[in-house]
Amino acid sequence: MSIPTGPAVPVETREHYLNVNYGVKSWLLTTDHKRIALLYLASITLFFFVGGFFAVLIRLELLTPPGDLFQAETYNKLFTMHGVMMIFFFLIPSIPAVLGNFLVPMMIGARDLAFPRLNLLSWYIYIVGGLFTFGAVVAGGVDTGWTFYTPYSSTYSNGNVIAAGIGIFITGFSSILTGLNFIVTIHTMRAPGLTWFRLPLFIWAHYATSLIMILGTPVVAITLVLLVLERGFHIGIFDPALGGDPVLFQHLFWFYSHPAVYIMILPGMGVISELISCFSRKYVFGYHFVAFSSLPIAVISFLVWGHHMFVSSQSVYAGMIFSILSFLVAIPSAIKVFNWTATLYKGSISYQAPMLYAFGFIGLFTIGGLTGLFLAALGLDIHVHDTYFVVAHFHYIMVGGAVMAYLGGIHFWWPKITGRLYPEAWARFSALVIFIGFNLTFFPQFILGYLGMPRRYHAYPDEFQVLNVMSSAGASILGVGYLIPMIYLIWSLRYGAVAGANPWGATGLEWQTPSPPPTENFKETPIVTEEPYHYSIREIKVV
Repeated sequence: MSIPTGPAVPVETREHYLNVNYGVKSWLLTTDHKRIALLYLASITLFFFVGGFFAVLIRLELLTPPGDLFQAETYNKLFTMHGVMMIFFFLIPSIPAVLGNFLVPMMIGARDLAFPRLNLLSWYIYIVGGLFTFGAVVAGGVDTGWTFYTPYSSTYSNGNVIAAGIGIFITGFSSILTGLNFIVTIHTMRAPGLTWFRLPLFIWAHYATSLIMILGTPVVAITLVLLVLERGFHIGIFDPALGGDPVLFQHLFWFYSHPAVYIMILPGMGVISELISCFSRKYVFGYHFVAFSSLPIAVISFLVWGHHMFVSSQSVYAGMIFSILSFLVAIPSAIKVFNWTATLYKGSISYQAPMLYAFGFIGLFTIGGLTGLFLAALGLDIHVHDTYFVVAHFHYIMVGGAVMAYLGGIHFWWPKITGRLYPEAWARFSALVIFIGFNLTFFPQFILGYLGMPRRYHAYPDEFQVLNVMSSAGASILGVGYLIPMIYLIWSLRYGAVAGANPWGATGLEWQTPSPPPTENFKETPIVTEEPYHYSIREIKVV
């Protein structure tokens, strides 16, 4: 189904944010939120493929039981750098820094974010932090795991812990500035008539995410500073030989790093709300519940960090409280899933590529969420803690959830970002390849974990080989699935059909400006007079 919106004006014949000026300097010194979003897009794509390269090496090692491709120390470095690159430099900034930067001002009818220079500074901070961390990789790597657990990281590791820690510390300020910018922009720069309950759910999700960014990120920043000081000067914060407590590090680290899971997934939920509504041509069922559910997710996420530490010697009473709270945080997430499902009911559904990614998100995120309940149960977690069950669970959330939503959003707003359409058949094909490859990669790991295969081991018993071979085969399919969109999206920049202002027939202010948008987004400030997702008044033509 396509919704014609009149003849599209050729991209080259009018001035827009991409051609208003040229040259490297015009990009590196830009304060236009749309150009900064593209700088982030290029940067995080690079880090994604670096992290993916480490993943390929991990899966090659695990094809055979003896651990005959890499030494144990090298394998430790591979999974550490895979985790660091993917989490701190891809997943956390992916949707907020790319789609959020591009769309938040446009969705609320603003000309830019509240602090354009801070926005550019956040990208430079991200790059500097990335270079520090990449330097740690080139200089020999880090072997502590992405969690940097003490006392190994602070005392015994031979890796470049200080350089990696400083890099992640620096990058944290990028998150803080982005979150601050979004909160101020959403509060103060909404168009006339755009009340809180006329906001797109994408904006609600980014508002909740921004709260976590500015409240949680300073905690992990200070934690990494303490780690670097401990490692460099042996001051005895985490080292029990000097009177420190290594479990204190776990409390500090997970106090941020569990909310960080929601920094990764909440923006994805905002994207899925937009996709489900557009491609089912319906108002989001229970809009107020879906909007408000983002806020309890943000609040409760700060209260569940102890479920990572059921086997860390914390008291059983604390474990019970954390277990109950971990079950509780699933409720607002379930509200979203049920309301998306109700939105689909009796909708005029079209199976465009972004919608396929949305369907993939709902299925994979649901599996990830339900297996999270297994890990929130005290007795079962003791059995599967630090096994491949945990690896499969968080990949279903991070990759099956966040990355599927990111790709769905990239495909949905690609015509707006570039003014070009991508080949729809290839896009649908890649969505299916990614879905199949992902499940073949990570579902066997649930079984491996249940059977007792621990994570982070480069060698394993022979009886686990079949499932590991399945997982590695799936990873090769998944890798191809990720390469296909990169190829056809780049191809579309030159050869794609010219996109109209609103190729999907979607609601929202961002679709009321040309594709690509002018630098100032809107020629005059829009005035909002109707509710969000008001599809019932729109004529739908099936061609």
